Amino acid sequence: MSGLPAQPRLAATLMLGRDAPGGIEVFMVVRHHRIDFATGALVFPGGKVEEADRDSRLRARCRGSEALSDAALAIRTACVREAFEEAGVLLARERGNEDFVGQDRLAALQERWRYALEQDRATMAEMAAAEDLEFATDTLTRFAHWVTPEHMPKRFDTHFYLAEAPAAQKHTAAHDGRESVDSIWISWEALRQGQADGRYTVLFPTRLNMEKLARSRTVAEACRTAATTAVVPVLPEVEFVDGGRIMRIPEAAGYGRSEFHIQGTPGGDARPA
Repeated sequence: MSGLPAQPRLAATLMLGRDAPGGIEVFMVVRHHRIDFATGALVFPGGKVEEADRDSRLRARCRGSEALSDAALAIRTACVREAFEEAGVLLARERGNEDFVGQDRLAALQERWRYALEQDRATMAEMAAAEDLEFATDTLTRFAHWVTPEHMPKRFDTHFYLAEAPAAQKHTAAHDGRESVDSIWISWEALRQGQADGRYTVLFPTRLNMEKLARSRTVAEACRTAATTAVVPVLPEVEFVDGGRIMRIPEAAGYGRSEFHIQGTPGGDARPA
C-alpha cells in the first residue's frame, strides 16, 4: 500500500426542489443497505459520472451546452440521468419544445428507459436519439462542490446542482426500489428535526446544503442566489476528538461558519455535538 489518499471519483448530485407552505422541499432517497456508500442515509439523487455521460453526441441534445466544457456537460448530464434513475423525474423536453415532458410521456419513457439506464444497458445519448429529446441541462444551477476528506477509503469529487422539479412531475417522483428503498419530499426544518429524534441518518454535506438552501423562500430565489454566488470547493479538514470529530471548511464556502464539532461515524450520520 502506498499510504496516499484514494483518488476521488467525479460525481454529480441533484437537489431537486419544489415550493411548499413550510419552505422549499427537496426530493431525497434512502440508500439500500447493500450500497457500500451512505448506506441507509437520506441523500439527494446522485452518483458517479459514467463514461457514457461524456458521449460527444450529447452536446447536441443538451440545451445550453454551448458555453460548457466537456467535463461540466458530463456532470450536468449525470445529474439528469441520476434524477431519472433514482427519482423517476426527467428534466427533458421534446426537441424544439419549451415544455418539459408531461406525465403520460414520462410514464412511457420510464417503462422503456429507466431500468435500462440503471443497468447500463442503455445510454442517455441513445435515449435522446430514439425519443427525439433534449435534456434540460440549462435548468441546472451549480450550488456546491464537496470533496470527501482524505482519510476516507472511498472518495468523491461531488458537484451539487439545484433545479426546480417540473410542475407535471412534482407529485410523481418516487424511489426506484433497488438502489433506494424509500423517498420523501422534505424541508430543512423537517430534516433537522428528523435527524435530532433519530428518524433520519444525514451526512455532513447533506445537512449543510439543506440548511444553506433554506435561506431562500422559493426554489427560483435559491437558483438566482446560487447563480450569482461563487462556488468554493470544500475539502474538509478533520480532527478526531473524544466523542466525535471537528470538521473545518473554508468560511468563504458560505455555510455560516468554518468549524463544526460533529458526532457520528465518518461517512455516516453527522450531527452537531
